[in-house]
Amino acid sequence: TLAAPEKRGKTVGTVMSGLLLGILLARTVAGGLAQLGGWRTVFWVASVLMVLMSLALWRWLPRYKQSVPLNYPQLLGSIGSLYLRHPILRTRAITGCLAFANFSVLWTSMAFLLSSPEWGYSEGQIGLLGLVGAAGALAARQAGSLADKGKARLTTSVGLIILLASWGLTALGAHSLLALILGIILLDLAVQGVHITNQSVIYRHMPEARNRLTAGYMTCYFIGGAAGSLLSASAYQTAGWYGVCAIGAALTLLNIVNWWLTRHHEAVAG
Repeated sequence: TLAAPEKRGKTVGTVMSGLLLGILLARTVAGGLAQLGGWRTVFWVASVLMVLMSLALWRWLPRYKQSVPLNYPQLLGSIGSLYLRHPILRTRAITGCLAFANFSVLWTSMAFLLSSPEWGYSEGQIGLLGLVGAAGALAARQAGSLADKGKARLTTSVGLIILLASWGLTALGAHSLLALILGIILLDLAVQGVHITNQSVIYRHMPEARNRLTAGYMTCYFIGGAAGSLLSASAYQTAGWYGVCAIGAALTLLNIVNWWLTRHHEAVAG
């Protein structure tokens, strides 16, 4: 909201890169902390950091008030009506949901794979792969700028194709660290690129409801993440690493089909 209209896609890219970098680098830090002082150390350090973050936000977060003629329950209820009235939001929310499910599918079971007897990695070594994912997330920052230039549909299509290709490399990662690293980079690049594009699109089409759009879109986004974790753990238990990769590829194909069938909504709205 505070950014200039022509820079909002780029701004979304910067903020969302911070989000995914936090998720990925937290794995690296958590792995080191767990190796140094056990798994409880991770939660003690996290609680202290949350308090410090709360103080920093209270002190430095810009103040901004937006006038909306709705009370709080009405605002929450209106999120559902936004889904009903705006097919772009539905399309982008489902795309984001399935993309982040892919992210969780990979990162949930990768620790199982790397800690198995065949690999025998420690918590700290496994956490270092978060740095690899961070490289992919940083590379996706330009997706917001491309959305500003009217290339959102192209960015989304290319991102989903890269996401599907990443699962082929990730499957080879069962016995090859290089293939696994390349798969991680491509997957995080694709997931972040699609995510940034999604938010840039919905904010541009409905600027008067950005806060509610964030609430509705991110709820779907993290539902996908939770579902991906559940599917991943179940797949690893029943079919091992190849089962995990099959679930990831199936979710991506479902995402591609949904995008292909609904992408015209943006052309109509534009």
